[in-house]
Amino acid sequence: MRVTGSKKTRVVAGFAVIAAFLCIFILSSQRHSMADAKGNDYESIELFTDVMSIIKKSYVEEVDTKKLIYGAINGMLSSLDPHSSFMPPDTYKEMKIDTKGAFGGLGIEISIKDGVLTVISPIEDTPAFKAGIKSGDMILKIDDKFTKDLNINDAVKRMRGQKGSKVTLTIMREGFEKPKEFPLIRDIIQVRSVRFHLMDDGYGYVRIAQFQEKTDEDLTKALKTMRDEYKSELKGLVLDMRNDPGGLLDQAVRVADHFVPEGQMIVYTEGREKDSKMQFTAKRGGKEFNYPIVVLINGGSASASEIVAGALQDHKRAIILGTQSFGKGSVQTIIPLSDDSGLRLTTARYYTPKGRSIQAKGITPDIVVEAVELPKTTAKKDALHLREKDLENHFESEDKSAAGDVKKDDKKADKKDDNKDDKGEKTPTKLEDNLKNDYQVLRAFDLLKGWELIKSMNSIK
Repeated sequence: MRVTGSKKTRVVAGFAVIAAFLCIFILSSQRHSMADAKGNDYESIELFTDVMSIIKKSYVEEVDTKKLIYGAINGMLSSLDPHSSFMPPDTYKEMKIDTKGAFGGLGIEISIKDGVLTVISPIEDTPAFKAGIKSGDMILKIDDKFTKDLNINDAVKRMRGQKGSKVTLTIMREGFEKPKEFPLIRDIIQVRSVRFHLMDDGYGYVRIAQFQEKTDEDLTKALKTMRDEYKSELKGLVLDMRNDPGGLLDQAVRVADHFVPEGQMIVYTEGREKDSKMQFTAKRGGKEFNYPIVVLINGGSASASEIVAGALQDHKRAIILGTQSFGKGSVQTIIPLSDDSGLRLTTARYYTPKGRSIQAKGITPDIVVEAVELPKTTAKKDALHLREKDLENHFESEDKSAAGDVKKDDKKADKKDDNKDDKGEKTPTKLEDNLKNDYQVLRAFDLLKGWELIKSMNSIK
């Protein structure tokens, strides 16, 4: 049917009236909705003040108002997620010290998992690490205090203390028939962020224990030192981030920046507020040579270490080897408050360059290699491989060279070097000795060497 003349005008006017009515209705509904929400907030705040007044008036003992407020804030944040928390002034001060790498305690990164205080990872060379506490351990008691009703801050406060003081953790672990007590002596936890070692054949090893204020600076020095020692670019690198609980986001970005091509995405974050939506891309300059990289991760690798692993995996810049990482894909913002206390609030989720959220999932290794404890005697024999010289009653070789005529007690032998053993070989450092007995590290170096071998074979015409 055709609509013409004044009829058409009346129809358009009718639609305009309906549209205006709908707009007014929607705006009115929104205002009512906002008013209802504000009304509910006011009612909840009124309820809170009523309860506080009743406690102040009728509780069996007099209660400090600040203690009540702090307790209420703690309860409010613990209802959100395991990583949001309130920090009273003393805890907030300790947190700022932690990022600088020194504090008094046991050396454990902890979280609440399924309502149980759980170890994310022990920090290397600390009382907890030396006592054999492992990622995934459930802490049931701290001294005589059950942890069931403790929040993160209270648990940390109970484990922190002066050097030399004692504390006992009651641990339950998969495989334990019953909980086991671990008596520990607190120490000053000097977290060494970066450790490194250059293998004789030009392959580098870098261990990042935690992302602190100087992690990027320490990594830069480590890579330069290995290059200078080898007098050339490295042939490959093992980047070990096992049991690395994370730390500072900006340091994770800077570490990844060494290896990710200029202009490429490293990580981005998404949150409700505008400031929570950020993108971090690789900058120009300071790039490492394009050598092969193997990144080691496990269930204790969390947060910042997962950012680095995810970025290198997405850009196919490294092979990820080990076991599934922890899966902490959220960003916490530290907000200072008026009384020198602080708020640690989850404000965003982070995503790998390809848009993967690893929250509660973790980074899946390209090659899954479980940790295997090697006997030290076996590890020294080329990692599970026996050779003729390892067999009892083997024949000694008859060396016909001039060097073979030299006796072990030759008086002309060089004076013993403090850094060499009785055979004149360089004495291994503690780190080097540990690497020889680390199954996952051995497999990582095998992969790097195989990579180099395949590349050289492909270059043969």
